[in-house]
Amino acid sequence: MSSNEPGATWHARNGAVDIAYQDLGGAGGDPLLLVMGLGVSRFWWPEGLIDELISRGFHVAAFDQRDAGESTRLPDTGPGSPIVSVLRGRSAAYTAEDMTDDAVAVLDALGWDSAHLLGASMGGQLAQRIALRHPGRVRSITSASSLPGDISGLRASRYVHLGQVARFARMKFPEGRDGDIAWASRSLAPWPRRGTPSTRRRPGRGSSAMPSAAFATPARRAVRPARNGTAARWRS
Repeated sequence: MSSNEPGATWHARNGAVDIAYQDLGGAGGDPLLLVMGLGVSRFWWPEGLIDELISRGFHVAAFDQRDAGESTRLPDTGPGSPIVSVLRGRSAAYTAEDMTDDAVAVLDALGWDSAHLLGASMGGQLAQRIALRHPGRVRSITSASSLPGDISGLRASRYVHLGQVARFARMKFPEGRDGDIAWASRSLAPWPRRGTPSTRRRPGRGSSAMPSAAFATPARRAVRPARNGTAARWRS
């Protein structure tokens, strides 16, 4: 059970990296860790989703990946383009295994021996890798709007709408929580049809996030956490 005050920002330590996380409530329920995608903060998770998860008996926590939100920012040694980022095999600064260990550091800080994992976009790939690298720490995984965990490099292109990724790359918002929320709201909204006015342009900074609309076809079967510790399934 977590001993951290719900709603407050805490930090877990993995080597030289500090990972910001929050206990979002539901103490006493089945532990559920939310794993967000590439380059965006934990503030992307909709409050309605969190409330629903808590109402269904889960104790929910979320964290910022390294290089996102309030976690440690590392030197920019890789390409700035999200298209290049999604196609390359590994990062020059750190690996996916480093990021799986970040999530386990959060579990340790929360005092959770194991937890259900819900990963979105790149977070879905990380959830798969966490289950492989630390199987004893994972009760079940839900991988949403994501790719198979062993896909890298050019093989990922078959799952990705590169034109949509390019559109997301041109969207710019200010730094911080408000910018993250604005980015999420805009990127998840329906895109205008051809020939209709576009409102995609925004002032501010760029982001390397990969919202779910960029991915081609979600899995037709997924695994969701069940309150009894087993994996329940549904069809999309």
